[in-house]
Amino acid sequence: MKSVVKIYLIVLIAIVGLSSCYNYRQVGFLQERKGLPVYDSVPFEEYRIRINDHVIFRIISLEEELPKMLSENQGNSAQNTMYYRVYPDGTIDIPFVEPVKIAGMTVAQAEIALRDALRQVIRDADVKLALYNRSFTVIGEMNSGVYSIDRDRLTIYEALALSGDLRNPGDRAHVRIIRQPDLNEKPEVLEFDIRPNTLIDSKYYYIYPNDLIYVQRSRASFFKFGNYAGFIGLITSSLSLLISVLSYAQIKK
Repeated sequence: MKSVVKIYLIVLIAIVGLSSCYNYRQVGFLQERKGLPVYDSVPFEEYRIRINDHVIFRIISLEEELPKMLSENQGNSAQNTMYYRVYPDGTIDIPFVEPVKIAGMTVAQAEIALRDALRQVIRDADVKLALYNRSFTVIGEMNSGVYSIDRDRLTIYEALALSGDLRNPGDRAHVRIIRQPDLNEKPEVLEFDIRPNTLIDSKYYYIYPNDLIYVQRSRASFFKFGNYAGFIGLITSSLSLLISVLSYAQIKK
């Protein structure tokens, strides 16, 4: 009987040793401690328009007929507002003007290029341009889905907040951003640890349109409990089983 109890206690101790709750070192953000990567700060780079992006712009002019004709040609309900896809040659094709190449430009640069092209037919044309496909995707240990970018500089923390934050089993040491630089280029995979405070202003800090964020499940999460209630429940049930075994053994005697 003593050998049975001894074996059971060894198993219980092993389970307790392997099992624990998540702590700040494992899941906390903005940590300052040894053992975590140190990332260099880099200047923020404006998003550059890519092939297959969609842009939306509005023409501002004292003239009425030509801007109205352009917008009606696109089937848009908003006055003087137009939507265009960037073709594989990097251009958008606007009626009455030569194709305008905007791929590789920032939104501000594309706005100027489009304004200059339209002034060939509308002398006082001014243009307000924006990227239409401003969204990112998350998959893995989060609420997977596609989320809109509502600001010029969206950080990784804000992106995770929009998607409901990381679940505890998520592997914070190996977060990945998959970024497609251009249609004909190989996707870039950025892998990083999201916990150190040096992540701020690093090349991993900002999320760009069309980014995909992937967080895999940590292998160690199999032995983890989400809270102390689950951990205490394991101990209680194990002790109850041990007492039942001992009581049964006593009865058999």
